[in-house]
Amino acid sequence: MASVKDPDERIVLAPSSGLRRDPSVAGLMGTRVRSIWFTRPREGRTVLGWGRKRSGRRAEKMARRSGADLLLLEDGFLRSVGRSDQRIGINIDTGGIYYDARSDSRLFDLIHRGVDEAQATRARAIAATWRDLGLSKYNDARPPRFDLPEDYVLVIDQVRNDQSISGGLAGPADFAAMLEAALREHPTSTILVKLHPDALNDPSKRHFDIDALAARERVLAVTEPCHIAPLIEKARAVYTVTSQVGFEALMWGRPVRCFGMPFYAGRGLTDDAMPAPEGRGAASLEAVIHAALVDYPRYWHPVRGEECEVEAAMAHIGLNRALRQALPPLVHAAHFSPWKRPFIRQFLSGSKVDFLAEGEDAPEGATLVQWGRRPRPEGRDDLDCRWLEDGFLRSVGLGADLIRPLSLVLDGPGIYYDATQPSGLETYLATHDFTDAERARAKALRERIVAMRLSKYNLAGEGWVRPETDKPVLLVVGQVASDASIDRGSPELRTSGALLKRVRELNPQAHILYKPHPDVVARLRDAGADDEEAAVLADEVLVDVDPVALIEAVDEVHVMTSLMGFEALLRGRKVTCYGLPFYAGWGLTEDRLSCERRGRKLALDELVHGALIAYPRYFSQRAEAFAAPEDILDELTQPGRSAKATGWRKLLRPLFRMVRPKG
Repeated sequence: MASVKDPDERIVLAPSSGLRRDPSVAGLMGTRVRSIWFTRPREGRTVLGWGRKRSGRRAEKMARRSGADLLLLEDGFLRSVGRSDQRIGINIDTGGIYYDARSDSRLFDLIHRGVDEAQATRARAIAATWRDLGLSKYNDARPPRFDLPEDYVLVIDQVRNDQSISGGLAGPADFAAMLEAALREHPTSTILVKLHPDALNDPSKRHFDIDALAARERVLAVTEPCHIAPLIEKARAVYTVTSQVGFEALMWGRPVRCFGMPFYAGRGLTDDAMPAPEGRGAASLEAVIHAALVDYPRYWHPVRGEECEVEAAMAHIGLNRALRQALPPLVHAAHFSPWKRPFIRQFLSGSKVDFLAEGEDAPEGATLVQWGRRPRPEGRDDLDCRWLEDGFLRSVGLGADLIRPLSLVLDGPGIYYDATQPSGLETYLATHDFTDAERARAKALRERIVAMRLSKYNLAGEGWVRPETDKPVLLVVGQVASDASIDRGSPELRTSGALLKRVRELNPQAHILYKPHPDVVARLRDAGADDEEAAVLADEVLVDVDPVALIEAVDEVHVMTSLMGFEALLRGRKVTCYGLPFYAGWGLTEDRLSCERRGRKLALDELVHGALIAYPRYFSQRAEAFAAPEDILDELTQPGRSAKATGWRKLLRPLFRMVRPKG
């Protein structure tokens, strides 16, 4: 196979503008793909084409005449989240193609090669992850809305004239034979006929007539777009001509009956209606899985911007599938200022978002999304209310400066800073059975955050030199007096001034530092009435100081509910809480208040897993997709991200304040 990793040794050409523009193709080739239409490529160059389509046939002819290397591409068996999303998996062949049973496809050679024990173990793990995440080639369809029969056989239709049908030595008559065989061989089961998504609205693309199917006893046609994995999972058996669904069914452990000759048939794994082509021998399921999902394709990670292994591709697609389907297809959103609406749509990807006008009511029984802890609309117990808030690794710069977030949290029962009632985060921390793998992942994430010196807003600041003193050095963290976390989580102390006074009373001999909130310093939010007066109680007032460097230099951090207390825990500092932030009450902080709901003792990395992995949503602006926290860290530190308001943001900030939703 021609190399796809040595761009300096060749130029990649393609008789297709689509291939030239595809970022995944360019990334996997390791160089820019140039279009070639009429000129003849020189020997030593590589020509790309798409399967058996026009560009593939033309590329094959160019390569044969010129002596150039040929690579034929096709969508991978794990292609992407949705059909319109960037390709992640791409199959790469050197002359044949996997769906052409007569060709000399590289996939066939890879299957014949077999697997060693390590590869077989990896293949079994891949299949298990595939099942756990409910994956398929495309992954944006929702589960079926109808109740599945108790006992059914799944029959797969395909698009008429699809090249995989003729390439698999089959034709239209084989679909009729498949249906009759399913009825005959399973006389007491329902026959569930799954129409292809591309043929749902076009009868000319189907092999089955819906009305004719409805007239057949025990036959039920699936005429709505729905994800295939739940249908495979409960099926007694799967019948197909050449569809990839048969390969997926094998990974689910389902019996598969083939009426054509797809790449996985003729190998002793399926019940075949036709003889296998000459030279196609038996193979283990592990060999087929490893060849089809590890060796044959290449994967491009859209968030990382680099080639990745299938496990990372599955994790990315599985994460996006889960988050896109966490809410109903239609949600209503209320009280969002204009500048927030574009990124709110992103963080609610997978659902259509209807922004309600001021005074407009949500429909009965709707899902209503609001910011922060706005109250449920009065008298609307029928609504499924959810609340959005900034995540704990938010951005480079302040939200008040109109800096888009890279993370938000979406909660249903409450919100993390409201200690008056359980939130989704609190319930998770109180009840989740943490695994060693989750603790290890959280530990690695925490160590990266500390090493990269990241925080919520990642504001740069001046250095600070710790004074030469034997006194303990305490950091008191100021907050915005009107902050909802104080209202809902600090019933005794309500202002930064009150916090300073209490800390000084309890620690009269300490060297106390006071850091006011950056929104107050930037005059984006109002200071508390006694903040300036109480600041005289501090030995030093630090305004423009790097918060991470400050945490690292002090002995203790004292907060009401500030997130800096959590950031201090990440860095091994002693933290005293005078309110009830989400990280208090789990045995990791010294608490001045108690919460009966939080009696469980957590390890630090269990708290980290809940707060930074399980609870937030991360959205990559670069890839326009949900991302894992590990992948978003690099985006937080990429060059060009500014922590300060640009000129246009300064102009728009007062405008958006004027149109800020009321209430």
